[in-house]
Amino acid sequence: MIRLAYRLFLFFVVSLTMVSCSENYSRGEKVGTVIEFAQSGLIWDSWDGRLNLTQTGMNTAGEPFTFSLDNDRDDQQPLVDLLYQAQIEGWKIKIKYHKVMGWNWFGNRGRSDYFVDEVTVLDKDFANPLRNVKGGREGHIIDTVYVVIDKSELFKK
Repeated sequence: MIRLAYRLFLFFVVSLTMVSCSENYSRGEKVGTVIEFAQSGLIWDSWDGRLNLTQTGMNTAGEPFTFSLDNDRDDQQPLVDLLYQAQIEGWKIKIKYHKVMGWNWFGNRGRSDYFVDEVTVLDKDFANPLRNVKGGREGHIIDTVYVVIDKSELFKK
């Protein structure tokens, strides 16, 4: 009798956990440049990547955003081609994604719980310091450089 109660309780906990999981736990957008994009996997091959986040034209410090392309999607080849080209060319892109909670336990859909829904190219010349503007060359801010001066080093003889 105790074994049956234990099994029923365990079944109830597992069922409640499965039901409480959500396919669209959250949605969002990230902007940046693709620094890694590759297909990998031992059992299930998945396309996974990392996005170096940018904010107002500058790279932000911190951990890159890790994302995956959902293996359950039938139309992932155009996204693969676009993300691969964005990585090679250094394009600034916007990724719309959704996060799952609980449905990717075995990693069969991808290594990450953040799955790409849409990719938009924002700037194809983001990594090009000299843009061609109206036939002339004009500078372009790529990133911000901070210089720290140690005053104790200035007055040493």
